[in-house]
Amino acid sequence: MTSGNALLGICADIEDALAAGSQQRFEAATRSLGAATLEAAPDDVRDAMARLAGILATIRFSRGAELARLAGAMTNHGPMPGELLPVLVRRATEVMEIADRFAATIGTDGESLPSPEDPELVQPAMSRLRGILAGPPGATLPPGAPDLPADPDAAALALAEAWFTGNAWVQPVLFLSQRKDVRAGLPGRDRLLAATEAVARQLNAAHWLHGLLLVLDDEPLVVLHRPTGRGYRVTISGLGDNFQLHTLLAAHLIGEESRGMIPGKPPTPAEIAAASDGDLTPPGGIKGNFNLADAYGAWIWNEGRPADIPRLDGSRVVVLDPPAYVRTWNAGRAYPLMRPGVTVDEILPEAEAARWLSVVKPAARLGTPG
Repeated sequence: MTSGNALLGICADIEDALAAGSQQRFEAATRSLGAATLEAAPDDVRDAMARLAGILATIRFSRGAELARLAGAMTNHGPMPGELLPVLVRRATEVMEIADRFAATIGTDGESLPSPEDPELVQPAMSRLRGILAGPPGATLPPGAPDLPADPDAAALALAEAWFTGNAWVQPVLFLSQRKDVRAGLPGRDRLLAATEAVARQLNAAHWLHGLLLVLDDEPLVVLHRPTGRGYRVTISGLGDNFQLHTLLAAHLIGEESRGMIPGKPPTPAEIAAASDGDLTPPGGIKGNFNLADAYGAWIWNEGRPADIPRLDGSRVVVLDPPAYVRTWNAGRAYPLMRPGVTVDEILPEAEAARWLSVVKPAARLGTPG
């Protein structure tokens, strides 16, 4: 086992390398920290992550991207200290806000945006930025976003660093936000959500993080099965999209009619595992069991999210109808590490189910608006 002092010593080496401006020493120390973490005691890893939080708070984006990723991965090996998540969220938010300005600024010259994953485009992008920034003022940062240097060269560097390291800085927050406890305690959530919305089309990691920020946890649903007139109160957590909701509702509600459940053929064990915590793509894919509609008759498309489902009388309502056509899909869940929760809290009394069904609208026909 590597001692805690050894891990903290490696953190000190990282700090010394940064102070000396030695990229070679910094990279070597970062690699050593990753390897040593695998053999360290959990409490020692926690102490090292707390030390890293201080480093990550001020390190340049271009220098610290790999270190941020490593810090996120270290949470698999020890309890996450309170200092780490706020730093990772703040830096991810900042990098996305500046990347948004990169897109707005460099887009003014009429050229396409460079791929943020291609390091060979860094220098050409900086040349373009210098020419733009030397002229009239460009786009403004969102409220609360970090300022850019006044010098055009320094500003071009800051913008390019954010654009080309943005995915790497967002990745650890994306990784950690697949945990329910992290989603429940995300600091600066509103600003983080706004930042992901701004660059979701440009940065892949921001796109996926945006989806996680819309995930519902401990959310009650009223689920009605129109053919039988039955209804249920269900609580969901950690569902990334309505494909997953569709499969897990079928898994939990199709069963013995004598017990008040829905008749039919439930998803296979492989399909349920794909939507839960098993292999993502079962052989033969996943087959839909229902057509889902909301309380107002609009179809609930599998490509959407539970957060899109509107409320009626304060409750999100899902109406299950027979499928209008055969639906199949490949992957069971959008976020491999997010653990879903679906519980059937109550089978509604017949009168209550009938009351709900009397107020929901018929589902729109295929090809007609809801």
